[in-house]
Amino acid sequence: MAELNVNLNGLNLKNPVLTASGTFGYGTEFADFINLTDLGGFIVKGTTLHPREGNPYPRMAETPSGMLNAVGLQNKGVDYFVNHIYPEIKDIRTNILVNVSGTSISDYVATAEKINALDRIPGIELNISCPNVKEGGMAFGTRCSSVAEVVKAVRKVYKKHLMVKLSPNVTDIQEIALTAEAEGADSLSLINTLMGMAIDAEKRRPLLSTATGGLSGACVKPVALRMVWQVSKVVKIPIVGLGGIMNVTDAIEFLLAGASAIQIGTANFIDPAITVKVIKGINDYLDRNGFKSVKEIVGLI
Repeated sequence: MAELNVNLNGLNLKNPVLTASGTFGYGTEFADFINLTDLGGFIVKGTTLHPREGNPYPRMAETPSGMLNAVGLQNKGVDYFVNHIYPEIKDIRTNILVNVSGTSISDYVATAEKINALDRIPGIELNISCPNVKEGGMAFGTRCSSVAEVVKAVRKVYKKHLMVKLSPNVTDIQEIALTAEAEGADSLSLINTLMGMAIDAEKRRPLLSTATGGLSGACVKPVALRMVWQVSKVVKIPIVGLGGIMNVTDAIEFLLAGASAIQIGTANFIDPAITVKVIKGINDYLDRNGFKSVKEIVGLI
């Protein structure tokens, strides 16, 4: 067997396969389908400082080769996670990361501080695609100035692995990536969902209650792959690639484009065992092509 372990700037993964936040719950929901310890790690759903009800229904819609969602970060808040969820998952022998979200700098900082105190959580994924309420709803991750502000503030209080999740809804993904790196990100994950919309022609109204939502699934892969490749050419920190990874071939393409690890998201809804199938598939690919380690194929394109 080939060596599948990877090191993301101090975060050691037994293999390069993680799950994408918002598609894997808190991990336990998938325990009937896979052995969670087989994963390189999993990223729990978006966690905010205060409980959030999320957006009104309908907030999901199927589209050709993908799906739209406008769930709105529904969760019971970081204190509930610390007191009720963390005790249930802390002994799972793999990397567990928490996706941290917020609508203000102070929210991000306070949430990160609380997660920092949890011994069995080795890292967070900072979701900077959230709307900055003080800036009229513009996402933190769409301007270098706001990216710098939020990453710098969280870096001051968060002492473990800081992965920053980049929004694709920008003109220049490279400058955003370089800004996050400069302010202390240990790794980058990209891409988050693309902004999209679906309309019911007969009812003459949007399918989502919010009109627009995040587009994910196979349809976004070419965009995600391009952005991972572009970012890999300018940053020195590791990249975790995601966006439309539906099978092992997709995963290999992201590794070749420069990702050191990958996340599987929407595909979990179709096949809850897809992660372990991709892990096996990566090993088979490496053996078949004479590679001794997954690191050998990272960034070959």
